[in-house]
Amino acid sequence: MTKLSVNINKIATLRNARGGNMPDVLLCARKCESFGAEGITVHPRPDERHIRYSDVHELKPILTTEFNIEGNPIPSFRRLVCEIVPTQVTLVPDATDAITSNAGWNTIGNRKFLTEVCSQFKALGIRTSIFVDPDPKMVEGAAECGCDRVELYTEQYARTFLSDRQQAIEPYLKAAEKARECGLGLNAGHDLNLDNLNWFIRTIPWTDEVSIGHAIICDAIYMGLEATIKAYLQQIHKI
Repeated sequence: MTKLSVNINKIATLRNARGGNMPDVLLCARKCESFGAEGITVHPRPDERHIRYSDVHELKPILTTEFNIEGNPIPSFRRLVCEIVPTQVTLVPDATDAITSNAGWNTIGNRKFLTEVCSQFKALGIRTSIFVDPDPKMVEGAAECGCDRVELYTEQYARTFLSDRQQAIEPYLKAAEKARECGLGLNAGHDLNLDNLNWFIRTIPWTDEVSIGHAIICDAIYMGLEATIKAYLQQIHKI
């Protein structure tokens, strides 16, 4: 069964825009769990424009579901992950000035580096996932780096879904099949929403986890956080 991990970065963005502690990131994380989320995702960036490193430290002892920390494995990020020891770390090659993640790893060109990072985290018992484009070669390269899972970057799927859902899912299906062939777990994330989520899960039912943040927070403005999380869970489970 696919798990829903809620990315709470946008909650922190709203808090930071005004200062103070409204909305309360820790309370929102606990609420997401109580409403049915099976994991919490954060993506701390060096400038701390949304989730702060201090948030990550404060979240760890209060969470009861899986904790996923994603980001570019620069030295400060690697130290943070080793201090926190989350359930999962997701390696994302985003630049320090990136608004949001916009590409997966070249797992072949960066094999030596990624192998070193995966080895460091797996030695601590942290499940390690590599963020990749829907390219079977990149998936196979990720497996050779020693990771446990890959996370498919689903922006292209979301962008083309409404015009041709079958064509949109095709490269993801091929990449997902390669992941299964390589013995890797499978995650997916970026621009998944209530319109396109169910088709993805129905077509690739061995998806272990989806990480969704921006769309959930946008929908929560209209629907409320509890109703929104339940709606996403319904789309996941409606096979």
